[in-house]
Amino acid sequence: MAKLTFIGGIHPYDGKDLSKDKPIREILPKGDLVYPLSQHIGAPANPIVKKGDRVLTGQKIAEASGFVSSPIYATVSGTVKAIEPRRVVTGDNVMSIVIENDGLYEEVEWPEVRPFEELTREDKINIIKEAGIVGMGGAGFPTFIKLSPKEPEKIEYVIVNCAECEPYLTSDYRKMLEEPDKLIGGLKVSLSLFENARGILAVEDNKPDCIERLREMTKDEPKIAVKALKTKYPQGSERHLIYAVTGRAINSSQLPADAGCVVNNVDTVISIYNAVMKGRPLMHRIVTVTGDAVAEPCNFKVRIGTNYHELIEEAGGFKTPPVKIVSGGPMMGFGIFDLDVPTTKTSSALLCMTKDDVSAMEPSACINCGKCVEACPGRVVPRLLADCAEHYDEEGFLKNNGMECCECGCCSYVCPAKRPLTQVIKSMRKMQLAKKKKK
Repeated sequence: MAKLTFIGGIHPYDGKDLSKDKPIREILPKGDLVYPLSQHIGAPANPIVKKGDRVLTGQKIAEASGFVSSPIYATVSGTVKAIEPRRVVTGDNVMSIVIENDGLYEEVEWPEVRPFEELTREDKINIIKEAGIVGMGGAGFPTFIKLSPKEPEKIEYVIVNCAECEPYLTSDYRKMLEEPDKLIGGLKVSLSLFENARGILAVEDNKPDCIERLREMTKDEPKIAVKALKTKYPQGSERHLIYAVTGRAINSSQLPADAGCVVNNVDTVISIYNAVMKGRPLMHRIVTVTGDAVAEPCNFKVRIGTNYHELIEEAGGFKTPPVKIVSGGPMMGFGIFDLDVPTTKTSSALLCMTKDDVSAMEPSACINCGKCVEACPGRVVPRLLADCAEHYDEEGFLKNNGMECCECGCCSYVCPAKRPLTQVIKSMRKMQLAKKKKK
């Protein structure tokens, strides 16, 4: 096995050349801003504004409604137009706060930032909690919980996931090049929470310029190392990243903290820096708008709540009508049927393609070639799990470790019979997780 990688995985066309050389460009929204109250794992936030209220940029408009929840902040100034269900990228209608943008972008009076040296561990975690920071790699898990394990003294590694292994996405790459100081600063804040931990910036080796820059900037930091990972999908998966960097393995029933690790992605770590060192809540995120249907693929700094239609307009519109639009990347993103949806804390990319290769495929019978087993990073047998899922054999699914699937899509990608293995396994996993939650 190659150093700093994992068993299994694939090497799909990465499509990053379309946008990797496009510097981040901040855009201002033109229309209404929509803030779904569920932008994170856990309980939806509770609105603390009402229709007709005038709000300012940086004003809290919804507060956390439980331990696993996260507040939401206005990203423009304007008037609360409605609090009503609005469609989101998943197709669901989610209760949302709608703000009519007045175009003034007036800000709240920001509180004075306390010197870092005066902050206790609890102070820092509370700042991160109040800033509304969640996992911005897609999971949306409230970050303050990740940073609050039961035994913080047992955390040995704070890992920044700089892999960005998903094809077409380049937002983290641009962040590493353009704001490495904030990335390293956010890692230092995280390290200050764990007295026995060392920091690792884990970067795939297809980003040599990032590796070189980060190593140069951390050469005098004894507690921070930059690790070059083999370029392979899904290198950025939390479990597989931990194994690649530390050699420690965890399963689906364990947390990274069980392996003495905390893992956050690039945008999350920079948001930690902005909250603790600059006193700013989470209001922006970087979104890659790309694909062969887009006139000018770009990386945008977007105010959360901005409509996807506006992102396409800023990217020059479509040069060819798209046949498939995906929120996220092609491996773990999901197709959307309507661009009239808002960006959220977990929006990473908008991929617009002129061909839909998946729908054109005609699945056939399994030929027992074993390619899905070879590619699977979870070390399960996808063909067997898919058979169990298709026949609603829950006992067989669990017996064959179906919950160890990370839904990365490798098996579907390599299957010569074009079977939708990941999709059927994912459906069964959802059923099992729902049953477990009820119990």
